[in-house]
Amino acid sequence: MANIERIAPAGLHKAVGWSHVVKATASTTIYVSGQTGRTLDGKFLSGLKEQAEQAYENLRLALVAAGAAPKDVVKEVLFVVDYTPEKGALIWPARSKLWGREFPASTLLGVQALASPEVLLEVEATAVLDA
Repeated sequence: MANIERIAPAGLHKAVGWSHVVKATASTTIYVSGQTGRTLDGKFLSGLKEQAEQAYENLRLALVAAGAAPKDVVKEVLFVVDYTPEKGALIWPARSKLWGREFPASTLLGVQALASPEVLLEVEATAVLDA
């Protein structure tokens, strides 16, 4: 397992749902492409909440396939079509289910559109492991 330290710097506000700084010492880096609310049969789920649940499950499966776990993720980027705080409230339960209390450094971007009109959000991640 990599040495991962989540840092709450003095002088910065309390991070809730992310970490301000994640310091990792590792020899293997895993980059997971943006995961969406697409099911195994190739269909997109209809609502944002449902897509978020599927996207985070897809992310978990991708990490496991690479020999990693959610706790190994040091950086997450979320892309949300036409983001509003109300949409964020639909996404947070799926995020919290995957991360528990060990949130990675995170960035959320509101975007006009993603690769396909059916895609409402996309989640990409970077994880680190020791060899």
